[in-house]
Amino acid sequence: MNDSEKLLVLNKPKGYLVTRSDDLGRKTVYNLLPDWVFTDGWMPIGRLDLESKGLLLFTTNGKINDALTKPGNCIKIYEVWVRGYVTDEHIAEAKKGVESIHGLLKAKVEKIGNGGAKTKLRVELEEGKNRHIRRLFGALKDPKFGTPLKVLDLNRVSIGSFKPNIEIGKWRYLSLEEERMLIKNK
Repeated sequence: MNDSEKLLVLNKPKGYLVTRSDDLGRKTVYNLLPDWVFTDGWMPIGRLDLESKGLLLFTTNGKINDALTKPGNCIKIYEVWVRGYVTDEHIAEAKKGVESIHGLLKAKVEKIGNGGAKTKLRVELEEGKNRHIRRLFGALKDPKFGTPLKVLDLNRVSIGSFKPNIEIGKWRYLSLEEERMLIKNK
């Protein structure tokens, strides 16, 4: 491994756990990566739940991991399809923050499309708690039906200023330039 290979990125498909091993024998992200990623101790930076897809970084460097997971250091952007009609009030509530049993959940949300009873959103998080986006929308009600909004599809499309074009299920090292963009000021 040369000095520039400090980070690698995987475009995670749905159906893979972000964990080193699973007691139930389910597929993990390490099934998509070469064996040496596991044996050399590469760790995911942050998480994506089983049903989510998108960009996931890995490193063996604890300092890089800490820098990129510290709240406010690295904005993550998601494209999300939500079942239900997302109103301007919902968007304002999400920005202000919604109280839940998991604490205050907030995000910057922008409507980018809709189809039938679904709304496509761009969601920006400075700090992601466990299942943050799903729980945030689950705490909001559809104005027409009074049911919780439900995230149907969640895709992390960028981390910081890093927005690679990489096929789903594939991985690659970050270039030195991409690393610098992510780790600058850290």
